[in-house]
Amino acid sequence: MRRKVLKKVMQDVEIVELYWQRDEAAIHESDAKYGRNLERTSYGILLSKPDAEECLQDTYLAAWNSMPTDRPEFLGAYLMKIIRNLSIDRYRALRSKKRYAGDTLIYEELSDCIPDSGGTVFEAMEKGELSKLINKFLEGLEKEKRTVFVRRYFCSESIKDISRSMGIGESKVKSMLMRMRQRLYEAIKEGE
Repeated sequence: MRRKVLKKVMQDVEIVELYWQRDEAAIHESDAKYGRNLERTSYGILLSKPDAEECLQDTYLAAWNSMPTDRPEFLGAYLMKIIRNLSIDRYRALRSKKRYAGDTLIYEELSDCIPDSGGTVFEAMEKGELSKLINKFLEGLEKEKRTVFVRRYFCSESIKDISRSMGIGESKVKSMLMRMRQRLYEAIKEGE
């Protein structure tokens, strides 16, 4: 009987050290450990595999060029933030050029929760206060609801994927998201 030799998955600290040593293995290790999740997140925003793949490559380049001096403890979260920002920027660029052929952006589901301040959800998030209110809102949720919310609106996962991986029905996921958006709206109104 033949056994598969499993390659040891490097720890984040080891991968970050490779970035600091300017060793190209850092990119390969990052891709092996986080590539699928990063690309799935980008695809959830852009709904285009070629654009998601390009954002993934841009993410590794950005990490290579901008590894912070404090060396991120959680490389996955660091890379996730980069790919989300790059994907959102690409989404905006495609929309402004009228080349975007996908459905509405997942974040537009949240637009009803954000009191109209004359801008987009993205602009409101960038101001910082809204982020603090959302974080406070998330802290008050039970674990299952918080997980569903984060997977939908941070990781851009489809309702079907969330349902399948968490072992709950799609209708339950949809109703949870709807109720959470309503509660978030109330929380934001109270926080203004």
